Amino acid sequence: MPAAHHPNRHLTVALALVVPASLAACSPDPPTEPAPTPTAVPRPAGPGAARDELAALAAAAQDRHLIARYRLRADGATDRLIVFTSANDGSWRVDVPGGALGGTVDITLVAVAAGLYQCALPSAVRPEPAVCVRLGEPDDTLPRRLDPRVQHPFTDWLDVLTDRRAPLSVSPAMAPPEATGTCYSVETTAASINPPLDVGIYCFDADGTPTGVRVAFGTLTLAAPPEPAPGTVQLPGPVVEGEPLGLAAPAVDPTALADLESTGSDVSAGTP
Repeated sequence: MPAAHHPNRHLTVALALVVPASLAACSPDPPTEPAPTPTAVPRPAGPGAARDELAALAAAAQDRHLIARYRLRADGATDRLIVFTSANDGSWRVDVPGGALGGTVDITLVAVAAGLYQCALPSAVRPEPAVCVRLGEPDDTLPRRLDPRVQHPFTDWLDVLTDRRAPLSVSPAMAPPEATGTCYSVETTAASINPPLDVGIYCFDADGTPTGVRVAFGTLTLAAPPEPAPGTVQLPGPVVEGEPLGLAAPAVDPTALADLESTGSDVSAGTP
C-alpha cells in the first residue's frame, strides 16, 4: 500500500533549506582588518646580516662627498661644532675648535695629495694668521699626542667597517640622543693594544651620510643638512717649518714660576 502523501513534510524541508540561506544573507561580513603600519624599518635577519648592512653603508660613506657640521659632546667639556669636508678629489679637512693645547687653540687637519697637515687657526687666544705644519703622508697614523680623533669616523674607520676580515661584532642599535639614521653597535672581537677603531655606536643615512657616532672621545651628531662638496680642499695658511701643536695644555715653565714667586706675585690670582 503506498505511503500517504504528507504535504507538510515538503514544506518542512523547504523551510530547512531557506532559513540558513536567509540567515547567511543577513549576517554581515566580518570587517577586514587593515594591515598594521610598520613602526620601524625592517632590519636584515640571519648571521652577519647587520655586519653586511653596515659595510654597505660605510662603503657608501666613502663615496659620499660633502660639507657636514657635527655637534661634539664630551663629558666635562662644552659642546663644539666640528666641520668635516670631503672633497670630490678625495682630499678632506676637519676643523676642530679647541683641538690643541688643552682646548685653547683651534686647529684643522687637512689631507691632500701632498701630505697630511695640521693648521693652527686664528682665534681669541691665538690671533695670528693660520699656518700649517706637515705631519706626513695623507694616510699616516697620527701619534696620540697630536690626534684629536674626531676625524676617524669619517676617514680611516670607514675602511675598517667595510673590511670583512676586521675582528668586529656588529648588531643593530638604538640611535643616541639627537642622532638619526640606522645605527649599529660595533665591538671588537680580538684583544689589541691598538684596536682598529673605537667601539661604540655608528649611525648612517641611507645615502651613506654619517649621522651620529658615540665612542670614547664623545658623541658626534649631524647638526645641519650636509652641503655640496668642493672640488678640493685648500690649506688655510702657508706651510711653515716647526713643531705641530699637541693636545695637552702647555706645561708651566718652572723658571718663570720661580721668578714670579721671588717677586712676591700672587700666581693664583694673577696680580702682584
